Amino acid sequence: MITRTVAFCSLGALNVAQELAGAMLREIADADPDLVAEETLCLVSVVTLRAAQAGLREWPEGAAAAEPALSSLPFAYRRYLTGLEMLDRNDPSLADPAAVEAVDARLRRKQQFYEGQFAEAAFPGEEALVNGMEFWMGRISPPKLPDTPSERLRKMGLAPALGAHLRVVGAYCRSAALSERSAPPNP
Repeated sequence: MITRTVAFCSLGALNVAQELAGAMLREIADADPDLVAEETLCLVSVVTLRAAQAGLREWPEGAAAAEPALSSLPFAYRRYLTGLEMLDRNDPSLADPAAVEAVDARLRRKQQFYEGQFAEAAFPGEEALVNGMEFWMGRISPPKLPDTPSERLRKMGLAPALGAHLRVVGAYCRSAALSERSAPPNP
């Protein structure tokens, strides 16, 4: 059950991260695609984990098992993209341990920033989500744009898409927890 739950949450997280990053890159031509991708993955992985933790509250073992996999989403996805780039360029040096560690350190800092915005095991409500996304918008926006991150976020209407993802994740995890609690014990 936990494998299916993590897979479900991960697929949803990658889908909504691509949706958010794509919308941002279409709207703001000068945005840095790598920065947008990394910040978006880190934000989405953190809020997805928080929604999953809240949904799995009645199944603590499941929540504990899901946490490492959901926390590692930005790192795993970055390695996947690096693998594709290695094949495309026929360049194995892209997997150099020093380069991988530098990317991991950068992703860890970004992820820790978002972890500080959302309480552990608490479902990210609308206000917390919008506040966190305003920080995200500020971090990925190039300087000297004519509007504020808050105005841009509202104009682009991205919070409802992430909020819908979180509600689906939370509901799926609650269902998984109920299913696991009502299952007969394994002999």
